[in-house]
Amino acid sequence: MPDDWQAGGFGLYVHWPFCQSKCPYCDFNSHVTTRVDQNAWRVALISEIRRQAALVPDRVLNTIFFGGGTPSLMNPDVVSAVIDTARACWPTANDLEISLEANPTSVDSGRFRDYRAAGVNRISMGIQALNDPDLRALGRLHTVAEATAAFDVARSTFDNVSFDLIYARQKQTLEEWRQELTLALDMAVDHLSLYQLTVEDGTAFGDRHARGLLPGLPDEDRSADMFDLTQELCGAAGLSAYEVSNHARPGAESRHNRIYWRYGDYVGVGPGAHGRLTIEGTKYATEAIRQPGGWMAALSRDEAPDTTEILSRRDQATEFLMMGMRLSEGISLERYQTLGSTSLNSRKIADLVADGLVEQTGDNLRATHRGRSVLNAVLRNLLEDQFTLPT
Repeated sequence: MPDDWQAGGFGLYVHWPFCQSKCPYCDFNSHVTTRVDQNAWRVALISEIRRQAALVPDRVLNTIFFGGGTPSLMNPDVVSAVIDTARACWPTANDLEISLEANPTSVDSGRFRDYRAAGVNRISMGIQALNDPDLRALGRLHTVAEATAAFDVARSTFDNVSFDLIYARQKQTLEEWRQELTLALDMAVDHLSLYQLTVEDGTAFGDRHARGLLPGLPDEDRSADMFDLTQELCGAAGLSAYEVSNHARPGAESRHNRIYWRYGDYVGVGPGAHGRLTIEGTKYATEAIRQPGGWMAALSRDEAPDTTEILSRRDQATEFLMMGMRLSEGISLERYQTLGSTSLNSRKIADLVADGLVEQTGDNLRATHRGRSVLNAVLRNLLEDQFTLPT
């Protein structure tokens, strides 16, 4: 019987933790520094990929994803060395997807050509807004003109380009979001990641919000209207929502992120990177040291720069449900039962079906459009009182 992870695939995530500036809404593991020893980081990333590959050899690698931070600050030779090492460590799929996140401020045509020569075949751009005042409010260093110019460069260099936008911003009206999203869709994109602004503890926005200094955030009704408008406009443009916040033309979906959502296995390399690895039938969660200096110091002592935790059957089933229900395709109830050694409560599923929040067809359970707009509440309902038996 094949390991469960094979239903999702196998990928490599590489975290580049450095940025030119820290955006006030960002709770990712990113650090601002004036100087990075790129050669030292090349050596360290290669070493860690080789160490982790020894734990899970002979797998077919489906995807590589350079995230951050701002990976487009990586020298192309570092990107090339990481890709070459991954190819040497694992057999790769014929259609290996290699994505790199980029900010408009770190883009030029020569650099993009070098990334393509290194093997990158998909770019994900962090544009975030298409008007200059809101870009400034979000702490972005680029203008709309610079963002669109960078996007044009990326489109001329790569066949597969995505970009991110944040909506439900301060004082943003529904009509303003309609105009902005229409402009984005007119840019002939293949993939859009569209996120509602969330105010996270520990961020600059979180601190401002706690002091009452973040006025004009939308209420639940306006946020819901913006979500509905997003689905309507993207669907009409042929970019259906294959995941709660991600829209793509058929065939342009992010295959790396689908590994997460379909609960596959992935190696996480770099400060703060997470991984999920199945070894001899046991699934492990890995989490790397967050501080870049601490991560590098551990490697210099020939120590593993991450912690490893065995995931219980309960943990696995819960993660599978929480990730898989984000997808429009939903989950397999049988797979959930196999992972957790227990079934979801059929009465709760029936109640959610009656409320129009989920649909069940045989073994498949999926959230409806209405259910995806309140997905956290749906998940809480499904998980409530689960796993009353020992795991």
